[in-house]
Amino acid sequence: MGKQLFLVLLGGSYGLLAAAGVFTVLVAVGLVPRFAGKTHTAKKVFLYEEMVIFGTLAGGFLSIFPEYSQFAAFWQKHYPELETLWTLLGTVFQAAFGIFSGMFIGCLALAIAEMLDSIPIFARRISFRHGIGLAILSMAVGKLCGSLFYFWSELHRVVN
Repeated sequence: MGKQLFLVLLGGSYGLLAAAGVFTVLVAVGLVPRFAGKTHTAKKVFLYEEMVIFGTLAGGFLSIFPEYSQFAAFWQKHYPELETLWTLLGTVFQAAFGIFSGMFIGCLALAIAEMLDSIPIFARRISFRHGIGLAILSMAVGKLCGSLFYFWSELHRVVN
């Protein structure tokens, strides 16, 4: 019993430390206020910050207890005639989640790079004067193509 309690406390404290690190990065780069400023909705910045916290907590909970996130499995079991509808809704939900997650991670990466001024420093070091926007766009398109290839060829399903 003591070993399990120790593992619960250790795992919980590591989870809290990881979450604190994520929130620290988000606060340090000012991503949420920047989004609010760009969308001209600065009055709702506290709501956005609460939604980031809620999303992180919900994601953590559902990754620990995945049986509570199987809503479609419940409906499929009780209404098997609607299987194609549930498959379509699941595909649409996954696509929307992937798009928004990719946008968030891309903005976070660019905000961190901007905070560290790594792009201008790198551009000065290699004497890169014109076309920096095109270079950044090319990196984003390359990342998109790599992700599409990864999922299209189903590399995520390959188990060694």
